[in-house]
Formats: sequence, structure tokens, C-alpha cells
Amino acid sequence: MSAAPNLIPARQKNVNRAQVCDENFTEFVRHWHGKPQRKPRPDEPVLPGSVCTARDFMELFESQLISRHLDLMARVLRVQQKVFYTIGSSGHEGNAMVARLTRHTDPAFLHYRSGGFMAERFRKLPGMDPIMDSALSFAASKDDPISGGRHKVWGSKPLWVLPQTSTIASHLPKALGTAVAIEQARRIGHKLPIPDDSIAICSFGDASSNHATAQTAFNTAQWTAYQKLPAPVLYVCEDNGIGISVKTPSGWIANAFRHRDGLDYFFADGLDIAEGYGQVAAAVEHCRRTRRPTFLHLKTTRIMGHAGTDFEIEWRSFEELISVEAGDPLLRSAEIALVSGLMDQDDLLGLYEFTRVKCFKAAEEADRRPKLTSLADVVAPLAPYSPEKVTAEAKRADYGEKRLAVFGGETKLPENQPPRHLAIQINNALHDLFCKYPESLLFGEDVAQKGGVYTVTKGLQKAFKGARVFNTLLDETMILGLAQGFANMGMLPLPEIQYLAYFHNACDQIRGEACSLQFFSNGQYRNPMVMRIASLGYQRGFGGHFHNDNSITALRDIPGLVVGCPSRGDDAATMLRTMMALAKVDGRVCAYLEPIALYMTKDLYEAGDGRWLTTYPAPDQAMPLGSARIYNDNATDLVIFSFGNGVPMSLRAAREIEKKHGWKVRVVDLRWLQPLNTDEIAKHAGECKRILVVDEGRRSAGVGEGVITAVVEAGHGAKPLRRVVGVDTYTPLAGAAFLVIPSDADIVAMAAELV
Repeated sequence: MSAAPNLIPARQKNVNRAQVCDENFTEFVRHWHGKPQRKPRPDEPVLPGSVCTARDFMELFESQLISRHLDLMARVLRVQQKVFYTIGSSGHEGNAMVARLTRHTDPAFLHYRSGGFMAERFRKLPGMDPIMDSALSFAASKDDPISGGRHKVWGSKPLWVLPQTSTIASHLPKALGTAVAIEQARRIGHKLPIPDDSIAICSFGDASSNHATAQTAFNTAQWTAYQKLPAPVLYVCEDNGIGISVKTPSGWIANAFRHRDGLDYFFADGLDIAEGYGQVAAAVEHCRRTRRPTFLHLKTTRIMGHAGTDFEIEWRSFEELISVEAGDPLLRSAEIALVSGLMDQDDLLGLYEFTRVKCFKAAEEADRRPKLTSLADVVAPLAPYSPEKVTAEAKRADYGEKRLAVFGGETKLPENQPPRHLAIQINNALHDLFCKYPESLLFGEDVAQKGGVYTVTKGLQKAFKGARVFNTLLDETMILGLAQGFANMGMLPLPEIQYLAYFHNACDQIRGEACSLQFFSNGQYRNPMVMRIASLGYQRGFGGHFHNDNSITALRDIPGLVVGCPSRGDDAATMLRTMMALAKVDGRVCAYLEPIALYMTKDLYEAGDGRWLTTYPAPDQAMPLGSARIYNDNATDLVIFSFGNGVPMSLRAAREIEKKHGWKVRVVDLRWLQPLNTDEIAKHAGECKRILVVDEGRRSAGVGEGVITAVVEAGHGAKPLRRVVGVDTYTPLAGAAFLVIPSDADIVAMAAELV
């Protein structure tokens, strides 16, 4: 950029820096004394040597101005309570080049400083208004076309921008998952909702690149490329050199990413459209042509602070602030417009002020639009449920010919076999569902040739081939990122998490990403999936807290997540059918907890009785969401509520309690742990004299607390009521494990206290 001695006059340190940046632009233009060249035609380079044409430049410049004035508007109207978000895009407006050089059908997962990108992508479809749509989002208006007023997010359904919520790298795994899914669709014969040669775009900051979630995505991209598997993701690192107030070491991003095998590095100057346009074009073309993970290092800056509440002068020197503001990319764009002869000073200032007026006018209009004013409106897209459609889908059994081929004939169908244990019936159900849903995929650690640690997925890969059943690298975060990517592309993923304890290090992929998508997109986007997790305690001979994890709290706390836990084989099959129907019909995210200790269990009361084996339910049977299984429904002396391992324990204890006290005992297998069926809990609590809750989880924050809350809130708290629960500790190894989790004897002993 040419020198501009009058650009930044002396100022007091307490001056509003947004005002300074605003005035810098007009002063720079007014004091420019260069000599313009011949005005280029629209299809000519804007400057000699540039591949950016005059037409490209003018539209990109307009997008930059829209982004800037939305930021300035937000700073002014925030104090008037007309705008509720001030994390701006100032200094990052060069990301508009990425939008221009990609397609609106390339799924985009964006950094929150993406005002320029969005303004430019809005050009891809006629009749769309980037200013009004953005203003509605800033104002948290119910008319906001992406989130319906739930958050200020960059997103658009027609433009394939999936909304993120102030993400710090948590969107990188699902962006890679989407890129993998674009290619996987061809291998399984699935029709994509976007062109086959699409790429996935994912932008983030230099500080976020250090996050563990980002690193796992980069590692998986490299792991994928190393095996020559296509993964067309364009990772755009918008490097402004700082994360809130922590500076990125100079040269760190280039040094860390330039030589990563399998992650192809490109640099682009995002502060100079004339220079950066060709650099961005090269990265985009490479990603689309080679189908390889591509890392675009986009140089940016950050002016006006992290957000409106960030008073940089408190931690940054005055001289440094002035230097940063002098590097404003809009000043370079103004210089290009003037030097090229595309605009004179009056035209440039006129466009600048015209854009300001449009942004403020849109913001004032957005402020008058309706807001979310009822709880029902707020939560409407969070957990959609269409009972009749889900039931019909779960019971749909129009794939008989495929079943016969997979199972090997009528006599070998699972419903025609003798009673089997839980693991076999889950395996049968998975084979069934893969016949029913050709778009389904199952993946995770050891699930393919080995058939899983407990052989639950045995034979699936042989029956349905490696494109639908495959092993992943050992990384739960990426397993769940892949699941979201497949879901984005219209498939039905069944990711397996090998043990419940392994879920906790990847929890945010479900909590912050998968389950939030319908909420923050107002139901326009969804992440249908059924996450299978080997769970709970009571394993013998193979234990410790990583393999005996009964902490369900982290799952039950996630808004919108469905959590189910079958305790027997027939329930396992019908529950799985319903979960797949919930995913298919309503786009729900489901967690299917499989009790490890019950996988191979055959007996209930005595060795050899075979009372815990079940027949396989025909494919037209399903379990309604929330329904419980009741044992001894007519008993009224005592009701025991439980789930998972607690169910056979409670049934054995009930026999002893009847012998000891003469009570008739009802046992309720809750089956569905989130949402809890509070009406059914209240019904059984109301019909019985005494109440016992058996929960193998920890005393604090377990399922049992939810059951007791339902009992008390239904007005039955005055009845004799007790809990049998685990201890607030990690599970130790070997026999010591059974000291910290409930036993049959504990249930019998606690019942005595109800006398």
C-alpha cells in the first residue's frame, strides 16, 4: 500500500476505535493524491499482473463494505439494545474471495468473522439480501431466516452454509466428515443433495488451529490422504495473528502447516484482493481437482478488537493499535479502486456512505420485527417428534426380499430362530436395518473384520461390504465428526463408540454440534444418527473405570438427545428400529446404550434357566419412544424403577423380597433414559405403596435423581421412597468394582428400610 501520511492523525487513547477505523477510510480516500491508470473493462485485470478482473474486484469490494458497515452498525446499535452481537469481521473481509471462487453448493462451516464471505455468497442466488438477512440475525429477530432469532449465526439453507455458534475448532471434524461423505456417497450408490464434485469449506482462526479438536481433524485429513482416500475439504485458516489477547508467534501457522504430509498448503494475502485472488483460486482449484485435503493460509488482520466489549487499549500499546489499523484491508481495496481508475474519490465515498445507510436502515427495520417471546417458540426446533410417522417408519417392513438374501432364506430369518442373548439380537437388528436403509453406514474402532470387541457387529462387513461398514482411526472425536458429515449428506450413520468412557473426550461433537444444529438452524438442517455405545458396569475379568463406565449424566444433559438403554434382546431390536425411525423422520440424534455385562447373559434366576434369552421380534414390531416394560403389573406393594443391568438384578431381588416380606413387587424397566417418561413413572408410583429406585450410576447426578424428581413432582413424595445407587467414585479394578455398584443384596436390604 502506498504511504498515507495523513491517514491516522494524533488521537486520544480513549477514542472509540471503531470510530477511528471508520474515519480512517474517509480520510484516506480524501487525502489520496495518486494518479489513476486507464479504467479497465469489466473483464480486464483490475491491476496489471492480477487475475482478478475489474468486475470481480468491484463486487468483492461491495461485499467488503457490507461486512464492514454491519460491524459498525452493530457497535452503534448495541448500546441502544437494538443489536445483540458485536464480534465483527473487520480485517477479515478478504474471505469474500473464498466465497466468490467456490460454489453456493459447496457446504460451508464458517468462522464467526465471515461477514465478507456471506455477503459475497449471497450473490450466488438471485433475490437474496445479505444486509437484511444479517440485520435480522444481529437483532435476534424471529424473522431471521437461519436461526429464527435463537442466535447470531452465519448460515443459510439455500446457500449451504451450516450455522456454527461461536465455535472454537469444534466444526472442523464435521467439515472433514462432510468431505468424506461426498465421496462415500458414490461408493454406496447414494444420491447427494449437492453436485458430486463439491468440496467442503471450513474457516477458523489461527488461535483455534491449536485446539485439540482442530488437530484431530488435521490428523484425520492426513491419515485419509495417506491412504489415498478422497477428502475434498478446504481448510481456511484466517490468520490475524491473535486470539482475543494472546498473540500467535510470528510465522507459526506457516511453519506448522507448510510441510504436513497429506495436507496441501497454500498461502493467500487476504488483505489485498488484487494479489490474493489468484492465490485463493489456486487453492480452490487444487482441492476440487485433486479431492485432497487442502490448507489455505489466508493472511488477515483484526481491527476494532475481538468484540465490542474488548477495550484493546487496556492491554495493547497505542502505537501497536495505530499500526494494526493502518493495515486495514479496506484501505488497500480503496487504493486499488482509485489506482485502477474504477472509481474516483467522490464515487468511492458515495458508495461507502450509501452502504452505511443501507445497513442502518435494515437494522432499524429488523429491530421492529417480532422477537421470540414464548418458550414454545424457542424450543420448537430442538427436539421434533412425529409419533405417528415415526411409528409407521419403525414398523415398515417392505424389504423382505433383501432380508431373505442377507440371512440366507426363510428358515434362517432371526425371528424363526430359538431365543438368543442381547448381543446376537442387536446383531440381527443391525443386519435388518442395513437391509431396510441402503443409506446407512456403521463405523468405529474394530467394527469391521473383527466385528467389534464383543462381536456385536460380526458379519456386517461381509454382508454389506466395506463401503458401508468400516474401521476408523482411534479417535472418538473424529468418529462423531464423520457421523455428522454423513448425516449432512443425507445418509443414516451408526457410529460406534467402543466404551462409554471414550465418549466423554468427544462429548462436544454431540453437545455443541450435532444436537444444536436443528436448534440454531430453526429446523432447516439436521444431523440424524444413532450412536451405539457399549456401556455400564458389571463386567467381570475386564474392568477398571474405562471399561465399566456408568456415567450417563453427560448424555442426559444434552438438549434434544434421545437416550435409550435396552436390557434384553427383543427390546434391543425394537428400540433400535425406533431410533432409526426417529433419525430418518425427525432428524434426531440418538444414543443407544448397550449394557456390556448383559451382552452374553442367558440366565436370570439360576444357572441354566435361560430366562434372559429372548426371541427376535418380527421386523414390523417397534417400541414407542418413552414406553417402559412392566414386570408383574398387578403388584402394588412395591414398585422398583430401574434400567440396564438393574433390571435383572431387580427381578432377582423382587423374588427375595416376596419371600421375606410377602410383598408383591412390580418392576419397571424404564428403557428410555432421556427424555424420561415422567407420566409413566408417576402412574406406577401412584399405584404402589412403596417406591424403590435402582440406579447403578453414581449417587450424584444419576438417572435415579430424575426418577425421584418425577415421583415427587407428581405428588407421591410422601410414600416410603428410597434409592439404591452407586458410589461417587471411579470404578476400581477386579472384585473391588463390586463394592461401589449396587448388588441384588443391596436392593433386598434397602427394601427392608421401607417397612
